[in-house]
Amino acid sequence: MSQARALQTLLLAVLLFGGVWPLTKHAFQDATPLWFGFSRAALASVSAGAMLALMGRLRLPSRRDRVLVLIVGGLQIGGFFALAHLALVLVPAGRTAILGNVTLFWLVPLSVWLLGEQVSRRRWLAAGLGLLGVGVMMGPWAIDWTRPGIVIGHFMLLGASLLWSIAIVAMRKRPPQAPVMELLPWIFMVGALVILPIALWREPLSAGGGIGPHAIWTALFIGMVAAPIGTWAVVESGRHLNAVLASVGFLMVPLLGLVLATTWLGEPLGWDLILGGALVVLSVIVAAKA
Repeated sequence: MSQARALQTLLLAVLLFGGVWPLTKHAFQDATPLWFGFSRAALASVSAGAMLALMGRLRLPSRRDRVLVLIVGGLQIGGFFALAHLALVLVPAGRTAILGNVTLFWLVPLSVWLLGEQVSRRRWLAAGLGLLGVGVMMGPWAIDWTRPGIVIGHFMLLGASLLWSIAIVAMRKRPPQAPVMELLPWIFMVGALVILPIALWREPLSAGGGIGPHAIWTALFIGMVAAPIGTWAVVESGRHLNAVLASVGFLMVPLLGLVLATTWLGEPLGWDLILGGALVVLSVIVAAKA
C-alpha cells in the first residue's frame, strides 16, 4: 500500500471512529457499557463474516495468523472495548475520545524500542505538539479530581490506549499472511469472547444489564459498519505508515469526537479545547510533511 493510500485509509478511520464515543455515550441512556461493547464486537464479527462469505473469502486463519488474531482480538478489541466502555460512564465523551485514542503515548516509544524504528527530529516535534495538544484539551485544571471514579476512569483510558498500541506493534512486527479484512471476523469474535464473561459478571442480565430498544440502532450502526470498516482502516494504516505519522494522524479521531460531543451532547467548549485542537491539527501537518 502506498503512503498516499495509507493516509486515505487513516482518514477513513478518523471519519468512522470520530463519532463513535458521542454516539456510545448517548446509547448508554438505554444500554449498559460492557453489553454495548460486546454487541459492537459480536455484530462486527457477524457483518465482516457475512461480507466475506458473500465474496467467497471466508476461511479460518492460518496457524501463523492465529497468534496474531488472539493478540489483536484480545487486546485491541476485547481489552480496549471493556476498559473504554467502562470509563465512558465515569468520564465525559469528549475526554474519552481523547484519551482512549491517544496511542501516541505508547506507540512511538514501543516502536523505537521493539521495532528499532527511526524517528526524525521533525516527527519528534510532531509527536511533542500532538501530546501538548492532548494535554491542553484534557484540561486537568478543569476536572473535579475528587469526583468518584474520575481518576480510575482516566487510568482505564490510558490502559485501553496501551492495549491498542501493543496490538499495533504486534501487527507491524509480525505481519499477517492473509489480508487483514479476512481476519476481522475472527479478531472480533475473540474480542467478543473476552468481553462476554466480564459482562455477565459485572452487568448480569438479572440486574438490568443489556441493551434496550432505544440503543439497538446505534449498536447496529457501530457494530456492523463503523467497527469492522474502521478497525480494518486502523490496522492497515498502522501497518504501512511511520509510527509517529500514524499515531499523530489518529489524533484527529478524538478531535472530531470532541467537536461532536460539544455540538451534539452539549459538553462545554473552552479555550483549552480550541487551543488543544489547533495544536493537534498542527502536529498532523508537521508529521505529514516529515
